[in-house]
Amino acid sequence: QVQLVESGGGSVQAGGSLRLSCVASGITYSICAMAWFRQAPGREREGVAARTIGTTNTTYANSVMGRFTISKGTAENILYLQMNGLKPEDTAMYYCAARTCGKPGTRWTNYNYWGQGTQVTVSS
Repeated sequence: QVQLVESGGGSVQAGGSLRLSCVASGITYSICAMAWFRQAPGREREGVAARTIGTTNTTYANSVMGRFTISKGTAENILYLQMNGLKPEDTAMYYCAARTCGKPGTRWTNYNYWGQGTQVTVSS
């Protein structure tokens, strides 16, 4: 089992920045991919950014490319999302997700562990 805990959400004005953190615990050596998703009220959950563990491979949603950066901490079980140039449309609950090795999936699919989420609110 893997547990994911997010932090770093908050309220900012448009143009501001936030950094989200996700700490994975448990059987973290079983994780091969981690990602950030978000869900706004009344909308479907969408992938924001993802990375492959043990590599420099990252991918982003078109809506955040150039503004958000996904990275790892000093250890592979820590994941960050640096969000710059925030817009009101970035307002959502942000979730950290992990997918175990050997589990098939694309960049946004088949994640089997999820955190509780951290709220990001951007005002205009």
